[in-house]
Amino acid sequence: MSEYAWSVPGGLVERPGIVPGAPEIWVYADRFSYFGGDTVSIRVHTTAEEYDLEIVRDGARPQQVAQYVGLPGKQQQTPADAYAVGCDWSESLAVEIDPKWTSGMYLVLVRMLHEGVTIEREGFFVVKAREPEHADFVLIHTTSTMLAYNDWGGANHYRGVPDGSGDVPTPISSTQRPVARGMLRKPEGAARNIHTDTPGIGWIPRHPPYEWAWVNGYSRHHADAFWATYERPFTVWAEEQGFRVHHVTQHDLHNDPSALHGYSCAVVVGHDEYWSWEMRDRIDDFVEEGGGLARFGGNFLWQVRLENDAQVCYKNPFDDPMREVDPTRVTTAWDSPEVARPGAWTMGLTGMAGVYNRYGATTPRSSGGFTVYRPDHWALNGTDLYYGDNFGIAPICVAGFEMDGVDFTFRKGQPYATGVDGAPEDLEIIAMAPAVSGSRDKWNGKVPIGAPFAEVQGIIECFYGSEPPDHLRDLEYGSGMVACHKRGLGSVFNAGSTEWVNGLIHHDPFTERITANVLNLFAARISSSNTKEK
Repeated sequence: MSEYAWSVPGGLVERPGIVPGAPEIWVYADRFSYFGGDTVSIRVHTTAEEYDLEIVRDGARPQQVAQYVGLPGKQQQTPADAYAVGCDWSESLAVEIDPKWTSGMYLVLVRMLHEGVTIEREGFFVVKAREPEHADFVLIHTTSTMLAYNDWGGANHYRGVPDGSGDVPTPISSTQRPVARGMLRKPEGAARNIHTDTPGIGWIPRHPPYEWAWVNGYSRHHADAFWATYERPFTVWAEEQGFRVHHVTQHDLHNDPSALHGYSCAVVVGHDEYWSWEMRDRIDDFVEEGGGLARFGGNFLWQVRLENDAQVCYKNPFDDPMREVDPTRVTTAWDSPEVARPGAWTMGLTGMAGVYNRYGATTPRSSGGFTVYRPDHWALNGTDLYYGDNFGIAPICVAGFEMDGVDFTFRKGQPYATGVDGAPEDLEIIAMAPAVSGSRDKWNGKVPIGAPFAEVQGIIECFYGSEPPDHLRDLEYGSGMVACHKRGLGSVFNAGSTEWVNGLIHHDPFTERITANVLNLFAARISSSNTKEK
Protein backbone atom coordinates (compact mmCIF):
# COMPACT_ATOMS: atom_id res chain seq x y z
CA MET A 1 0.00 0.00 0.00
CA SER A 2 1.26 3.50 -0.82
CA GLU A 3 2.41 5.55 2.14
CA TYR A 4 1.00 8.80 0.78
CA ALA A 5 -2.65 9.11 -0.19
CA TRP A 6 -1.69 10.88 -3.41
CA SER A 7 0.53 7.91 -4.38
CA VAL A 8 -2.34 5.53 -5.04
CA PRO A 9 -1.82 4.19 -8.60
CA GLY A 10 -3.81 5.71 -11.42
CA GLY A 11 -4.86 9.28 -11.89
CA LEU A 12 -4.22 11.93 -14.49
CA VAL A 13 -0.78 12.36 -16.06
CA GLU A 14 -0.69 15.36 -18.39
CA ARG A 15 1.84 15.43 -21.20
CA PRO A 16 1.65 15.01 -24.97
CA GLY A 17 1.38 11.43 -26.17
CA ILE A 18 0.70 9.89 -22.76
CA VAL A 19 -2.48 8.33 -24.21
CA PRO A 20 -1.85 7.53 -27.89
CA GLY A 21 -4.54 8.89 -30.16
CA ALA A 22 -6.27 10.91 -27.45
CA PRO A 23 -7.27 14.53 -28.20
CA GLU A 24 -4.90 17.07 -26.63
CA ILE A 25 -4.85 20.80 -26.04
CA TRP A 26 -2.75 22.80 -23.56
CA VAL A 27 -1.56 26.37 -23.21
CA TYR A 28 0.87 28.55 -21.26
CA ALA A 29 2.22 32.10 -21.40
CA ASP A 30 5.91 32.92 -21.45
CA ARG A 31 5.70 34.87 -18.17
CA PHE A 32 3.51 34.88 -15.09
CA SER A 33 2.81 38.64 -15.13
CA TYR A 34 2.82 41.73 -17.32
CA PHE A 35 2.02 45.43 -17.34
CA GLY A 36 -0.40 47.08 -19.73
CA GLY A 37 1.32 47.60 -23.08
CA ASP A 38 3.42 44.44 -22.71
CA THR A 39 3.03 41.58 -25.17
CA VAL A 40 2.05 38.12 -23.99
CA SER A 41 3.60 35.25 -25.92
CA ILE A 42 1.08 32.40 -25.84
CA ARG A 43 2.18 28.84 -26.59
CA VAL A 44 -0.37 26.16 -27.54
CA HIS A 45 -0.06 22.45 -28.29
CA THR A 46 -3.04 20.64 -29.77
CA THR A 47 -3.89 17.64 -31.87
CA ALA A 48 -6.76 19.59 -33.45
CA GLU A 49 -6.48 21.23 -36.85
CA GLU A 50 -7.94 24.39 -35.37
CA TYR A 51 -8.95 25.73 -31.98
CA ASP A 52 -10.50 28.76 -30.32
CA LEU A 53 -8.88 30.95 -27.67
CA GLU A 54 -10.51 33.29 -25.17
CA ILE A 55 -8.94 35.57 -22.56
CA VAL A 56 -11.03 36.29 -19.47
CA ARG A 57 -10.33 38.49 -16.47
CA ASP A 58 -11.50 36.20 -13.69
CA GLY A 59 -13.15 37.26 -10.44
CA ALA A 60 -16.58 38.05 -9.04
CA ARG A 61 -17.75 39.07 -12.52
CA PRO A 62 -15.61 37.30 -15.15
CA GLN A 63 -15.05 39.53 -18.17
CA GLN A 64 -14.01 38.45 -21.64
CA VAL A 65 -11.33 40.79 -23.01
CA ALA A 66 -10.27 38.94 -26.17
CA GLN A 67 -11.45 36.10 -28.39
CA TYR A 68 -9.90 34.29 -31.35
CA VAL A 69 -11.75 31.70 -33.44
CA GLY A 70 -10.33 29.10 -35.80
CA LEU A 71 -6.66 29.44 -34.93
CA PRO A 72 -4.45 26.86 -36.70
CA GLY A 73 -3.50 23.96 -34.45
CA LYS A 74 0.00 22.56 -34.06
CA GLN A 75 1.43 19.55 -32.29
CA GLN A 76 4.54 20.77 -30.51
CA GLN A 77 7.62 18.70 -29.74
CA THR A 78 7.85 18.31 -25.96
CA PRO A 79 10.82 17.04 -23.91
CA ALA A 80 10.18 13.98 -21.76
CA ASP A 81 11.31 16.02 -18.74
CA ALA A 82 9.38 19.17 -19.63
CA TYR A 83 8.45 19.49 -15.95
CA ALA A 84 12.11 20.45 -15.36
CA VAL A 85 13.47 21.90 -18.61
CA GLY A 86 10.27 23.46 -19.93
CA CYS A 87 8.26 22.72 -23.05
CA ASP A 88 10.05 25.11 -25.40
CA TRP A 89 6.96 25.37 -27.58
CA SER A 90 6.96 27.90 -30.39
CA GLU A 91 4.73 30.95 -30.15
CA SER A 92 1.14 30.40 -31.25
CA LEU A 93 -0.22 33.89 -30.65
CA ALA A 94 1.12 37.25 -29.47
CA VAL A 95 -1.35 39.43 -27.57
CA GLU A 96 -0.61 43.02 -26.61
CA ILE A 97 -2.18 43.92 -23.28
CA ASP A 98 -4.51 46.86 -23.62
CA PRO A 99 -3.52 49.47 -21.01
CA LYS A 100 -7.24 49.66 -20.14
CA TRP A 101 -7.23 46.08 -18.86
CA THR A 102 -7.47 46.32 -15.09
CA SER A 103 -5.07 44.53 -12.78
CA GLY A 104 -6.16 40.96 -12.19
CA MET A 105 -5.86 37.27 -12.94
CA TYR A 106 -6.44 36.54 -16.61
CA LEU A 107 -7.30 33.03 -17.76
CA VAL A 108 -6.35 31.94 -21.26
CA LEU A 109 -9.00 29.41 -22.30
CA VAL A 110 -8.32 27.15 -25.29
CA ARG A 111 -10.99 24.92 -26.83
CA MET A 112 -11.01 22.20 -29.45
CA LEU A 113 -13.81 20.05 -30.84
CA HIS A 114 -13.36 16.28 -30.88
CA GLU A 115 -16.13 14.00 -32.11
CA GLY A 116 -18.72 16.60 -31.22
CA VAL A 117 -17.35 17.17 -27.71
CA THR A 118 -15.68 20.43 -26.66
CA ILE A 119 -12.40 19.95 -24.81
CA GLU A 120 -11.12 22.93 -22.84
CA ARG A 121 -7.93 23.68 -20.94
CA GLU A 122 -6.55 26.89 -19.48
CA GLY A 123 -3.42 28.90 -18.83
CA PHE A 124 -2.99 32.21 -17.02
CA PHE A 125 -1.18 35.47 -16.62
CA VAL A 126 -1.47 38.32 -14.13
CA VAL A 127 -1.81 41.95 -15.19
CA LYS A 128 -0.08 44.34 -12.78
CA ALA A 129 -1.02 47.94 -12.12
CA ARG A 130 1.28 50.91 -12.61
CA GLU A 131 -0.59 53.11 -10.11
CA PRO A 132 -0.86 51.46 -6.66
CA GLU A 133 -2.83 54.32 -5.15
CA HIS A 134 -5.95 53.12 -6.96
CA ALA A 135 -6.15 49.93 -4.85
CA ASP A 136 -7.11 49.07 -1.28
CA PHE A 137 -4.56 46.27 -1.27
CA VAL A 138 -2.40 44.12 -3.51
CA LEU A 139 -2.88 40.35 -3.63
CA ILE A 140 0.33 38.32 -3.94
CA HIS A 141 -0.31 35.20 -6.01
CA THR A 142 1.46 32.12 -4.65
CA THR A 143 3.30 31.14 -7.83
CA SER A 144 6.12 29.37 -5.99
CA THR A 145 3.77 27.00 -4.19
CA MET A 146 1.97 26.43 -7.48
CA LEU A 147 5.29 25.42 -9.06
CA ALA A 148 6.01 23.07 -6.18
CA TYR A 149 2.75 21.17 -6.77
CA ASN A 150 2.32 21.61 -10.54
CA ASP A 151 2.72 18.11 -11.95
CA TRP A 152 2.00 18.93 -15.60
CA GLY A 153 4.53 16.98 -17.61
CA GLY A 154 4.68 14.22 -15.03
CA ALA A 155 6.44 15.49 -11.90
CA ASN A 156 6.67 18.15 -9.21
CA HIS A 157 8.65 18.77 -6.01
CA TYR A 158 6.79 15.88 -4.35
CA ARG A 159 6.47 13.02 -6.80
CA GLY A 160 6.17 11.82 -10.37
CA VAL A 161 9.63 10.86 -11.65
CA PRO A 162 10.10 9.04 -13.95
CA ASP A 163 6.72 8.25 -15.52
CA GLY A 164 4.24 10.49 -13.72
CA SER A 165 3.22 7.90 -11.15
CA GLY A 166 6.32 7.42 -9.00
CA ASP A 167 7.13 9.00 -5.66
CA VAL A 168 10.47 10.50 -6.71
CA PRO A 169 10.32 14.34 -6.81
CA THR A 170 12.02 16.61 -9.28
CA PRO A 171 14.20 19.32 -7.71
CA ILE A 172 13.61 21.54 -10.76
CA SER A 173 10.15 22.86 -11.66
CA SER A 174 9.91 24.84 -14.89
CA THR A 175 7.76 27.93 -15.37
CA GLN A 176 7.60 27.20 -19.11
CA ARG A 177 4.79 24.67 -19.15
CA PRO A 178 1.03 24.51 -18.60
CA VAL A 179 -0.49 24.39 -15.12
CA ALA A 180 -1.96 21.14 -13.81
CA ARG A 181 -5.66 20.70 -14.45
CA GLY A 182 -7.76 22.08 -11.60
CA MET A 183 -5.33 24.65 -10.25
CA LEU A 184 -6.79 27.41 -12.43
CA ARG A 185 -10.35 26.29 -13.01
CA LYS A 186 -12.67 23.58 -11.70
CA PRO A 187 -16.35 23.09 -10.88
CA GLU A 188 -17.82 24.66 -7.78
CA GLY A 189 -17.99 22.20 -4.93
CA ALA A 190 -14.83 20.31 -5.87
CA ALA A 191 -13.40 18.56 -2.81
CA ARG A 192 -10.91 20.46 -0.65
CA ASN A 193 -8.03 19.23 1.53
CA ILE A 194 -10.24 18.97 4.60
CA HIS A 195 -12.93 16.51 5.54
CA THR A 196 -15.95 18.40 6.80
CA ASP A 197 -17.84 15.52 8.42
CA THR A 198 -17.18 14.30 11.96
CA PRO A 199 -16.61 10.53 11.81
CA GLY A 200 -17.81 7.91 14.25
CA ILE A 201 -16.04 5.03 15.94
CA GLY A 202 -14.13 2.69 13.64
CA TRP A 203 -13.61 5.31 10.95
CA ILE A 204 -11.06 4.75 8.19
CA PRO A 205 -9.53 7.93 6.73
CA ARG A 206 -10.53 9.10 3.27
CA HIS A 207 -9.00 11.76 1.06
CA PRO A 208 -11.84 13.43 -0.88
CA PRO A 209 -9.70 15.71 -3.12
CA TYR A 210 -7.72 12.78 -4.50
CA GLU A 211 -10.82 10.64 -5.00
CA TRP A 212 -12.57 13.55 -6.72
CA ALA A 213 -9.56 14.08 -8.98
CA TRP A 214 -9.36 10.43 -10.03
CA VAL A 215 -13.08 10.25 -10.81
CA ASN A 216 -13.25 13.55 -12.70
CA GLY A 217 -9.92 13.55 -14.55
CA TYR A 218 -8.09 16.34 -12.70
CA SER A 219 -4.61 16.55 -11.24
CA ARG A 220 -4.33 14.86 -7.85
CA HIS A 221 -2.77 18.14 -6.69
CA HIS A 222 -5.67 20.36 -7.80
CA ALA A 223 -6.54 21.34 -4.20
CA ASP A 224 -2.98 21.80 -2.98
CA ALA A 225 -2.26 25.24 -4.38
CA PHE A 226 -3.17 28.35 -6.32
CA TRP A 227 -5.99 30.23 -7.93
CA ALA A 228 -9.02 27.94 -8.20
CA THR A 229 -8.77 26.71 -4.61
CA TYR A 230 -7.47 29.76 -2.76
CA GLU A 231 -6.90 33.12 -4.45
CA ARG A 232 -9.99 33.04 -6.64
CA PRO A 233 -12.59 32.57 -3.88
CA PHE A 234 -10.84 35.26 -1.86
CA THR A 235 -10.83 37.63 -4.84
CA VAL A 236 -14.50 36.95 -5.53
CA TRP A 237 -15.36 37.71 -1.91
CA ALA A 238 -13.20 40.84 -1.78
CA GLU A 239 -14.62 42.25 -5.02
CA GLU A 240 -18.15 41.54 -3.83
CA GLN A 241 -17.36 43.50 -0.65
CA GLY A 242 -16.26 46.47 -2.74
CA PHE A 243 -12.51 46.20 -2.16
CA ARG A 244 -10.28 47.41 -4.98
CA VAL A 245 -7.75 44.64 -5.55
CA HIS A 246 -4.47 44.78 -7.44
CA HIS A 247 -2.48 41.68 -8.29
CA VAL A 248 1.19 40.66 -8.39
CA THR A 249 2.99 37.31 -8.11
CA GLN A 250 5.65 36.00 -5.79
CA HIS A 251 7.93 36.07 -8.81
CA ASP A 252 7.40 39.82 -9.09
CA LEU A 253 8.57 40.18 -5.50
CA HIS A 254 11.66 38.13 -6.27
CA ASN A 255 12.60 40.07 -9.40
CA ASP A 256 11.53 43.61 -8.51
CA PRO A 257 12.44 45.31 -5.21
CA SER A 258 9.77 47.94 -5.93
CA ALA A 259 6.92 45.47 -6.54
CA LEU A 260 5.07 46.52 -3.36
CA HIS A 261 5.99 50.21 -3.39
CA GLY A 262 3.00 52.51 -2.99
CA TYR A 263 0.72 49.92 -1.38
CA SER A 264 -0.35 50.18 2.24
CA CYS A 265 -1.61 46.60 2.47
CA ALA A 266 -0.40 43.35 0.92
CA VAL A 267 -2.40 40.12 1.12
CA VAL A 268 -1.42 36.46 0.90
CA VAL A 269 -4.12 33.78 0.76
CA GLY A 270 -4.23 30.01 1.06
CA HIS A 271 -1.15 27.85 0.71
CA ASP A 272 2.11 29.83 0.53
CA GLU A 273 4.55 27.14 1.66
CA TYR A 274 7.40 28.15 -0.67
CA TRP A 275 9.30 31.45 -0.83
CA SER A 276 12.71 32.58 -2.04
CA TRP A 277 15.10 34.61 0.12
CA GLU A 278 14.45 37.66 -2.07
CA MET A 279 10.67 37.31 -1.76
CA ARG A 280 11.00 37.36 2.02
CA ASP A 281 13.23 40.42 1.80
CA ARG A 282 10.48 42.31 -0.04
CA ILE A 283 7.90 41.37 2.60
CA ASP A 284 10.18 42.28 5.49
CA ASP A 285 11.08 45.63 3.92
CA PHE A 286 7.43 46.37 3.15
CA VAL A 287 6.35 45.83 6.75
CA GLU A 288 9.39 47.57 8.24
CA GLU A 289 8.55 50.66 6.19
CA GLY A 290 4.96 50.81 7.45
CA GLY A 291 2.99 48.34 5.36
CA GLY A 292 0.36 45.97 6.66
CA LEU A 293 0.70 42.32 5.71
CA ALA A 294 -2.60 40.44 5.89
CA ARG A 295 -1.89 36.74 5.60
CA PHE A 296 -4.97 34.55 5.35
CA GLY A 297 -2.94 31.43 4.73
CA GLY A 298 -0.82 28.71 6.25
CA ASN A 299 2.24 26.46 6.00
CA PHE A 300 5.02 29.06 5.69
CA LEU A 301 7.92 26.63 5.66
CA TRP A 302 10.34 26.17 2.79
CA GLN A 303 13.03 28.17 0.97
CA VAL A 304 13.37 27.82 -2.80
CA ARG A 305 15.61 29.43 -5.42
CA LEU A 306 14.63 30.78 -8.83
CA GLU A 307 17.08 29.97 -11.61
CA ASN A 308 16.74 30.07 -15.41
CA ASP A 309 12.94 30.06 -15.77
CA ALA A 310 12.64 27.38 -13.11
CA GLN A 311 12.29 26.85 -9.39
CA VAL A 312 14.87 24.83 -7.47
CA CYS A 313 13.88 22.82 -4.41
CA TYR A 314 15.84 19.84 -3.17
CA LYS A 315 13.74 18.06 -0.56
CA ASN A 316 16.91 16.55 0.86
CA PRO A 317 19.22 19.50 1.60
CA PHE A 318 22.27 17.23 1.39
CA ASP A 319 21.54 16.84 -2.34
CA ASP A 320 21.59 20.60 -2.95
CA PRO A 321 24.88 21.75 -4.55
CA MET A 322 24.32 25.18 -2.96
CA ARG A 323 25.23 23.57 0.36
CA GLU A 324 28.92 23.91 -0.54
CA VAL A 325 28.53 27.48 -1.83
CA ASP A 326 26.17 29.30 0.55
CA PRO A 327 24.39 27.17 3.17
CA THR A 328 21.93 29.98 3.93
CA ARG A 329 20.44 29.54 0.44
CA VAL A 330 20.00 25.78 0.62
CA THR A 331 16.46 24.71 -0.26
CA THR A 332 15.18 23.52 3.08
CA ALA A 333 13.00 24.76 5.93
CA TRP A 334 13.55 28.34 7.08
CA ASP A 335 13.86 27.10 10.65
CA SER A 336 16.84 24.88 9.86
CA PRO A 337 20.12 25.86 11.57
CA GLU A 338 21.98 26.30 8.28
CA VAL A 339 19.45 28.74 6.81
CA ALA A 340 19.02 30.36 10.24
CA ARG A 341 16.15 32.61 9.21
CA PRO A 342 13.16 31.37 11.23
CA GLY A 343 9.82 31.72 9.52
CA ALA A 344 8.36 33.48 12.56
CA TRP A 345 10.73 36.41 12.02
CA THR A 346 8.63 37.38 8.99
CA MET A 347 5.16 35.91 9.55
CA GLY A 348 5.04 35.75 13.35
CA LEU A 349 4.24 32.04 12.99
CA THR A 350 5.99 29.09 11.37
CA GLY A 351 4.88 26.00 9.50
CA MET A 352 7.08 23.88 11.77
CA ALA A 353 4.79 24.37 14.77
CA GLY A 354 1.38 23.12 13.55
CA VAL A 355 0.68 21.54 11.18
CA TYR A 356 -2.31 19.37 10.21
CA ASN A 357 -5.97 19.54 11.17
CA ARG A 358 -8.84 17.58 9.61
CA TYR A 359 -6.61 16.25 6.84
CA GLY A 360 -6.91 12.48 6.58
CA ALA A 361 -6.19 10.95 9.98
CA THR A 362 -5.03 14.18 11.63
CA THR A 363 -7.36 15.53 14.35
CA PRO A 364 -10.35 14.09 12.46
CA ARG A 365 -12.88 15.04 15.15
CA SER A 366 -11.63 18.49 16.10
CA SER A 367 -14.09 21.37 15.92
CA GLY A 368 -12.57 22.45 12.63
CA GLY A 369 -12.57 26.04 13.89
CA PHE A 370 -10.50 28.36 16.05
CA THR A 371 -10.99 28.90 19.79
CA VAL A 372 -10.81 32.54 20.91
CA TYR A 373 -8.30 33.48 23.64
CA ARG A 374 -8.09 37.27 23.23
CA PRO A 375 -11.66 38.43 22.56
CA ASP A 376 -10.74 42.11 23.01
CA HIS A 377 -8.24 42.16 20.16
CA TRP A 378 -9.03 44.77 17.50
CA ALA A 379 -9.26 42.08 14.78
CA LEU A 380 -12.34 40.68 16.55
CA ASN A 381 -14.18 44.00 16.79
CA GLY A 382 -17.87 43.55 15.99
CA THR A 383 -17.77 39.75 16.08
CA ASP A 384 -19.39 39.36 19.52
CA LEU A 385 -16.93 36.51 20.14
CA TYR A 386 -16.20 35.66 23.78
CA TYR A 387 -13.25 33.94 25.42
CA GLY A 388 -13.49 30.24 24.61
CA ASP A 389 -15.88 30.67 21.70
CA ASN A 390 -15.24 28.77 18.49
CA PHE A 391 -15.67 30.18 15.00
CA GLY A 392 -15.45 28.67 11.53
CA ILE A 393 -16.26 25.20 12.88
CA ALA A 394 -17.23 22.10 10.87
CA PRO A 395 -18.59 21.77 8.29
CA ILE A 396 -16.81 24.99 7.26
CA CYS A 397 -13.46 24.19 8.91
CA VAL A 398 -11.46 27.42 8.62
CA ALA A 399 -8.80 25.80 10.82
CA GLY A 400 -7.81 23.02 8.50
CA PHE A 401 -5.38 21.20 6.26
CA GLU A 402 -2.07 22.93 7.14
CA MET A 403 -1.66 25.52 9.86
CA ASP A 404 1.11 27.60 11.42
CA GLY A 405 1.96 28.26 15.05
CA VAL A 406 4.83 28.81 17.47
CA ASP A 407 6.10 27.26 20.68
CA PHE A 408 3.87 28.62 23.44
CA THR A 409 2.88 28.47 27.07
CA PHE A 410 -0.19 29.54 29.05
CA ARG A 411 -0.36 32.18 31.77
CA LYS A 412 -3.66 32.94 33.49
CA GLY A 413 -5.59 31.23 30.74
CA GLN A 414 -3.99 33.03 27.80
CA PRO A 415 -1.33 31.77 25.37
CA TYR A 416 2.07 33.43 25.01
CA ALA A 417 4.91 32.66 22.62
CA THR A 418 8.07 31.42 24.33
CA GLY A 419 10.28 32.95 21.63
CA VAL A 420 12.58 29.93 21.36
CA ASP A 421 11.67 29.54 17.68
CA GLY A 422 12.08 33.18 16.68
CA ALA A 423 8.55 34.34 17.50
CA PRO A 424 8.34 38.13 18.03
CA GLU A 425 8.26 39.34 21.62
CA ASP A 426 5.02 41.25 21.04
CA LEU A 427 3.21 38.40 19.28
CA GLU A 428 -0.47 38.39 20.28
CA ILE A 429 -2.03 34.94 19.93
CA ILE A 430 -5.70 35.70 19.28
CA ALA A 431 -7.11 32.23 18.66
CA MET A 432 -5.88 28.65 18.46
CA ALA A 433 -6.78 25.22 17.09
CA PRO A 434 -5.18 21.83 17.78
CA ALA A 435 -2.82 20.43 15.18
CA VAL A 436 -0.45 17.50 14.79
CA SER A 437 2.75 17.20 12.82
CA GLY A 438 1.51 14.09 11.03
CA SER A 439 -0.63 10.97 11.10
CA ARG A 440 0.22 7.81 12.97
CA ASP A 441 -0.47 4.63 11.04
CA LYS A 442 -3.11 2.72 13.01
CA TRP A 443 -3.89 0.46 10.07
CA ASN A 444 -0.53 -1.31 9.64
CA GLY A 445 0.11 0.03 6.17
CA LYS A 446 -3.25 -1.01 4.76
CA VAL A 447 -4.57 2.55 4.44
CA PRO A 448 -2.78 5.51 2.80
CA ILE A 449 -2.70 8.16 5.50
CA GLY A 450 -1.54 11.28 3.68
CA ALA A 451 0.86 13.00 6.07
CA PRO A 452 2.98 10.46 7.98
CA PHE A 453 4.26 11.53 11.39
CA ALA A 454 7.64 10.07 10.45
CA GLU A 455 8.03 12.65 7.66
CA VAL A 456 8.31 15.63 10.02
CA GLN A 457 10.55 13.65 12.34
CA GLY A 458 12.80 12.92 9.39
CA ILE A 459 13.04 16.61 8.51
CA ILE A 460 14.01 17.51 12.08
CA GLU A 461 16.59 14.71 12.21
CA CYS A 462 18.00 15.97 8.92
CA PHE A 463 18.54 19.37 10.56
CA TYR A 464 19.87 18.33 13.93
CA GLY A 465 20.68 14.62 13.93
CA SER A 466 19.78 12.97 17.23
CA GLU A 467 20.03 16.18 19.29
CA PRO A 468 17.28 18.62 18.25
CA PRO A 469 16.46 21.60 20.48
CA ASP A 470 13.88 20.95 23.17
CA HIS A 471 11.03 22.67 21.35
CA LEU A 472 11.47 20.34 18.36
CA ARG A 473 12.23 17.13 20.25
CA ASP A 474 9.49 14.52 19.75
CA LEU A 475 7.38 17.22 18.11
CA GLU A 476 3.98 15.70 17.46
CA TYR A 477 1.37 17.97 19.00
CA GLY A 478 1.07 21.69 18.39
CA SER A 479 -1.40 24.37 17.52
CA GLY A 480 -2.53 26.44 14.60
CA MET A 481 -2.88 30.09 15.53
CA VAL A 482 -4.39 33.40 14.54
CA ALA A 483 -1.85 36.01 15.60
CA CYS A 484 -0.69 39.58 15.14
CA HIS A 485 2.56 41.47 15.71
CA LYS A 486 4.34 44.69 14.84
CA ARG A 487 7.57 45.00 12.88
CA GLY A 488 9.25 48.34 12.41
CA LEU A 489 6.57 50.80 11.34
CA GLY A 490 4.18 48.13 10.09
CA SER A 491 2.11 45.18 11.25
CA VAL A 492 1.46 41.56 10.35
CA PHE A 493 -1.86 39.78 10.83
CA ASN A 494 -1.56 36.03 10.32
CA ALA A 495 -4.62 33.78 10.15
CA GLY A 496 -2.32 30.76 10.19
CA SER A 497 -4.50 28.36 8.18
CA THR A 498 -4.64 27.38 4.53
CA GLU A 499 -8.42 26.95 4.80
CA TRP A 500 -9.30 30.40 6.15
CA VAL A 501 -10.78 31.23 2.77
CA ASN A 502 -13.41 28.51 3.23
CA GLY A 503 -15.04 30.77 5.81
CA LEU A 504 -15.41 33.40 3.07
CA ILE A 505 -16.71 30.87 0.55
CA HIS A 506 -19.47 29.81 2.97
CA HIS A 507 -19.99 33.30 4.42
CA ASP A 508 -19.16 32.43 8.00
CA PRO A 509 -20.01 35.78 9.67
CA PHE A 510 -17.10 35.64 12.12
CA THR A 511 -14.47 34.87 9.49
CA GLU A 512 -15.89 37.54 7.20
CA ARG A 513 -15.89 40.21 9.92
CA ILE A 514 -12.33 39.44 11.04
CA THR A 515 -11.10 39.50 7.44
CA ALA A 516 -12.83 42.82 6.77
CA ASN A 517 -11.49 44.31 10.02
CA VAL A 518 -7.92 43.51 9.01
CA LEU A 519 -8.27 44.73 5.43
CA ASN A 520 -10.07 47.93 6.41
CA LEU A 521 -7.44 48.82 9.01
CA PHE A 522 -4.37 48.00 6.94
CA ALA A 523 -5.77 49.59 3.79
CA ALA A 524 -6.48 52.83 5.65
CA ARG A 525 -2.76 53.50 6.19
CA ILE A 526 -3.33 53.70 9.94
CA SER A 527 -0.13 53.68 12.00
CA SER A 528 0.82 50.32 13.48
CA SER A 529 0.67 51.97 16.91
CA ASN A 530 -3.11 51.88 16.52
CA THR A 531 -3.22 48.15 15.74
CA LYS A 532 -2.23 47.02 19.21
CA GLU A 533 -5.09 45.54 21.19
CA LYS A 534 -6.50 48.03 23.67
